Amino acid sequence: MRKLIYFFFSVVVLVLVSCTYYQLHIEESRSTVEDKQPQGIPVATAPKFKAFKNVEQKKHAFFHYLKPGIEYENHRTQKERDFLLDTKENIESGALSQAEIEQLAELSSLYSVKIPVEGPDLKWLDKMLHKVDVLPEALVLIQAANESAWGTSRFAREANNYFGQWCYQKGCGLVPLARGEGMVHEVAKFKSVQQSIHRYFINVNRNLAYRKLREIRYRLRAEGQDLLSMKSAMQLTNGLTKYSERGMAYVKSLQTMIRHNRKYLQDDSVTTE
Repeated sequence: MRKLIYFFFSVVVLVLVSCTYYQLHIEESRSTVEDKQPQGIPVATAPKFKAFKNVEQKKHAFFHYLKPGIEYENHRTQKERDFLLDTKENIESGALSQAEIEQLAELSSLYSVKIPVEGPDLKWLDKMLHKVDVLPEALVLIQAANESAWGTSRFAREANNYFGQWCYQKGCGLVPLARGEGMVHEVAKFKSVQQSIHRYFINVNRNLAYRKLREIRYRLRAEGQDLLSMKSAMQLTNGLTKYSERGMAYVKSLQTMIRHNRKYLQDDSVTTE
């Protein structure tokens, strides 16, 4: 029975391998949750951030606009993590159900963690748990503010792109006005802000460039720290040196922004224009 289960699992994995390049690099036509508006998250029109004259009102509006989407992505990620943890015993005993096999195969594809030929084992599970985890709301909000100039950038307004995410197929997004000679990237265009947030979560949780962030988060969790706290957000910024060509200067700018915007990040009141 165990051999039969692993045979089926191997078939599932082989079917998924054909789109590995796509998943690792672009994911531009992926027909999964990232291309759909999640239930419970309204398709809200972004406030006209450029129209705000009062800086405090603009910051409040910006954070409150993005918070529901970030909460949704953290909830989704936590559910994925809980599922992985719930399957630990069955992985160890080799007693996975067909439904578990299919879902594990889907998650392995989404997070680019290759499953052993013999089937998932505890070493594979540990690699997955390094990637499938929540991100502090403050970190996501501050990166969005930094990358989108508080929602006023051309890419935020015209492409729903709040995180400066690139794509590499002609016509996949907007061509940067200052794109260097010989460069072919575009700034990705998203159907919704929620899609942009989702791609950001997947990018940070999967891309090799942010492995350091994930190692810091893994250590914090092992120490029993609150991963959603402002303190954790500050520590995780140290794993984002490769998010920008500015390197450590970029990290320092994020840390400064977190400190300077603490009162807005912690404010849960509803703000209107």
